[in-house]
Amino acid sequence: MRLSTKGRFAVTAMIDVGLRGNTGPVSLGDIAVRHQISLSYLEQLFSKLRQRGLVESTRGPGGGYALARDAESITVADIIGAVEGDLHDGTADGGVQSREAAAMTAELWATLNAKMIAHLQSITLRSLVAEQRARGVEIQPKSVRRGVYKQPQPEPVRATTPNSVFALGGMLLGSR
Repeated sequence: MRLSTKGRFAVTAMIDVGLRGNTGPVSLGDIAVRHQISLSYLEQLFSKLRQRGLVESTRGPGGGYALARDAESITVADIIGAVEGDLHDGTADGGVQSREAAAMTAELWATLNAKMIAHLQSITLRSLVAEQRARGVEIQPKSVRRGVYKQPQPEPVRATTPNSVFALGGMLLGSR
């Protein structure tokens, strides 16, 4: 089993989609902004998640991704397996070992791998979403963007301090 940032980002993004499941499809651009993940990286991850049947996509304006199945039936093992490859591939060591060294620890790594997979299969997406809601994560309603829209302009800053010695004198004389 391999665990990398790919799996971590995929789980984070899936929690985000799960949290916003009632608001319609979630755009990858919004997820990228919220979690500071590269949009192109998310596109790669969601392509794999879609191929495994974990998410479904909606094209066009207001499109994005939604869960393809109930959050209760999606496990962390499903998500990581989709983006990392088969969890049962047995690649526990990161380096090159001799055949004798690999044989000495094979049972240890196989047991550890099996326990990690069992643990990841016991954690559902619904439980992770519920955990975030219990922590007080609030979901902002989705803003509808139709056509060309105008960006909100910041209000100009109005200085209350004098910008010159004369303005300061006038302010001090006026306060008497």
